[in-house]
Amino acid sequence: MLASRPVGRDAATKKYDILSALMTYALARDKLTQRLVLRLMSLITTRYNWQRDELSMGQREIAKLWSVDERTVKREMAKLKSRGWLCVKRPGARGRVTLYGFDLDLVLKETQPEWPKIGPDFVTRLTEMSGVCAQNVHKSNIVAFAAKTQTAPVADGSVWSAAALILFDYDPTGFAAWFQQLHEEGRDGGCLLLIAPTKFHATYVETHLSDAILRAVNRIDPSVRSVRIGF
Repeated sequence: MLASRPVGRDAATKKYDILSALMTYALARDKLTQRLVLRLMSLITTRYNWQRDELSMGQREIAKLWSVDERTVKREMAKLKSRGWLCVKRPGARGRVTLYGFDLDLVLKETQPEWPKIGPDFVTRLTEMSGVCAQNVHKSNIVAFAAKTQTAPVADGSVWSAAALILFDYDPTGFAAWFQQLHEEGRDGGCLLLIAPTKFHATYVETHLSDAILRAVNRIDPSVRSVRIGF
């Protein structure tokens, strides 16, 4: 949890620091990630409500902002959701656009390795904002996003290995962060059981990414009706 959200008297500085962390994170990565983060930053700076943690913007509006078509918007928003940076707070319906939330905790944890590039004062401010002791960050059960390599999974004949290839092709960076360490434990009727390395990892994937996993799995085996993540 954030120790201090970017609202109140120092809100402008805190928001600027979060955007700076995202910018520095992007510049240290490949062009596709840089473009994805830039698009996320455009949503944050133009339409995100920091106090209420709400991003309400239709695909047509986003496409206009990004100068792309709506198919690209669907693909890029799915990538942001697979990373866990955006989460759906209220699904879209007739006459109502999807309402998203922005996971500041996760963004701060994943951009933390790049903070020293800006300076020690920046590290101090972001550490206070996140409520995490800087020297202990890498000793926690946080999934180290930047440390994962973008290696394609090896097909071994299992449903999960085939579905994992689909997830990797869709978003290699997101795959490396969240899906790469999962392995198939077995089946219980129509439920596929996957195992994660830690409780934190299992809880996060099951809460935020199980729908993406089920869609990929169903392309391989439509008989799978649900996915459960253990540890």
